[in-house]
Amino acid sequence: MGRRVLIPTVAVLLFLIWGVPSAAFAVDGTRTPASPSYTVSLTSNTSGSTWTGHESITFTNPSADPLTEVYLRLWDNYHGTCPSTPITVTNVTGGTPTPLSVACTALKIALPVPLIQNESASIGFDLSIVVPSGADRFGSDGSYNFIGNALPVLAVRDASGWHLDPYTNNGESFYALASNYSVTLDHPTSLLVPATGTSVETPGTSGRTVTKATAANVREFAWAAGPFVKTTSTTTTGVAVNVYRVSSISSSSAASMMTTAKNALVAHSGRFGAYPYGEVDVVLDNNFWFGGMEYPGFVLDVVSSTALAHELAHQWWYGIVGDDEYTSPWLDESFTDYATDLYNGLSGTNCWNNVSWQSSAEKISNSMAYWDAHSSRYGTVVYTYGKCALHDLRRTIGTTAMENLLKNYASAHWYGISTTAEFKAAAQAATSVDLSSFWTTHRIDG
Repeated sequence: MGRRVLIPTVAVLLFLIWGVPSAAFAVDGTRTPASPSYTVSLTSNTSGSTWTGHESITFTNPSADPLTEVYLRLWDNYHGTCPSTPITVTNVTGGTPTPLSVACTALKIALPVPLIQNESASIGFDLSIVVPSGADRFGSDGSYNFIGNALPVLAVRDASGWHLDPYTNNGESFYALASNYSVTLDHPTSLLVPATGTSVETPGTSGRTVTKATAANVREFAWAAGPFVKTTSTTTTGVAVNVYRVSSISSSSAASMMTTAKNALVAHSGRFGAYPYGEVDVVLDNNFWFGGMEYPGFVLDVVSSTALAHELAHQWWYGIVGDDEYTSPWLDESFTDYATDLYNGLSGTNCWNNVSWQSSAEKISNSMAYWDAHSSRYGTVVYTYGKCALHDLRRTIGTTAMENLLKNYASAHWYGISTTAEFKAAAQAATSVDLSSFWTTHRIDG
């Protein structure tokens, strides 16, 4: 079928005539590429530590400004030494790749023709993933492999241009639009493969199993592979919960974490809106140095009820209600720690009394660029001061207004992106109290 003929924008005409890239023009602010659909097929080695196969991505440009290129983020190349990297992309189709940038975590792919408004395109490539040693969100702990952020994903272009931030190991750099995933994982039958989404297992070749995971409206995809012990239950609201544990964790610890998972999912759903994904996989290993890590429908955790309630609250604050985690980490971490306090029955009384700023530049709303330069203060300010600020906001506008604010705000940004400015506007609209001095006192800019 021939390509549709549409009247090109001025930017497209100038690109076609003079080769001027769209980045030279004022971007209209629409987040693009939108509606990504990822189709992935990977086969593992016998240990589940190496995966090879193919990935394709279909996407649309909703912006009036043309797309002349897209960027893939190969986030886990942070864990290698550029150019010797654990994530390898080859044989790109649908565009022309250029050399890796941003410490080998960004791959620009020039599109053959500018993608104009509401048009769709696809790219594809062969993919190799080699999991490094170490109990990490991307790493192996003995025979257990944890594979977070390994799939190349589309970077976002918005009013600030392309977001090509560096990887941060203190928090997250990730900024992704709601996407659909269909991931087929061919692996030894002896390995269990918990994953984002809903999984169906079918027999593969001799001694192997094919796990097909599908997930709609999620920001990223993660999985694990290893000889886990699995237990399964269901919340009172019908969400399936699977707990996978490494051999060093007892069945009683797993049972306790199962109870926490079910209770937390029900509590968070009541406060912020029903959990939409149908299933959650909780993967337990006490060797995780970071405590816990969130992915859509999939969390890594040590045995800690508070940590698990926190990671599950991330299903709403970062997952369902997205944000640019590099620019505004407080929008997920502060909100998630606040939700965890509510789950634990903590009201944060007098917690703001313990706030002590180290400098005039220190703010709850600072970016990961700031926190990577002041890493010892990240947890204190973004997690603790951030949740204390939200407790204070509740006291300022009233409990009922705060409950309605968060539920309505989540609903308004469901599968979308939240910004500090949008949250401040929503909070102001929820009360007759002038919040100007509140934001100043609590150092929340935006």
